[in-house]
Amino acid sequence: MVSETFKASRWTRGNFLFPTVIEITDKAIIRHKRSWFSKDEMSISLSKVASVHIKTGIFWADVLIESSGGTDPIASHGHRKADARHIRELIESIQGKLGDARIVLT
Repeated sequence: MVSETFKASRWTRGNFLFPTVIEITDKAIIRHKRSWFSKDEMSISLSKVASVHIKTGIFWADVLIESSGGTDPIASHGHRKADARHIRELIESIQGKLGDARIVLT
């Protein structure tokens, strides 16, 4: 699977100069957040994702991805509603494939 990226809107809080980017690969979810002199990356393995919470507003959606491992959740504000739904669908479909692979191995 090729990784997919979702960029938050520059019109939302915390994203004006450096918008947050969520990248979904076949192994992990990575949040990229830039600032003037640094870059912050946070990742959660797809097998450790406990839930995906989407809170929609009039124009934008907030995405909260929680881990079952006890680490801090990945939070991102200001995504398009369709992108937020697509993020959730990608995570669920990849986790379903991971679950199928575990069943075959046992």
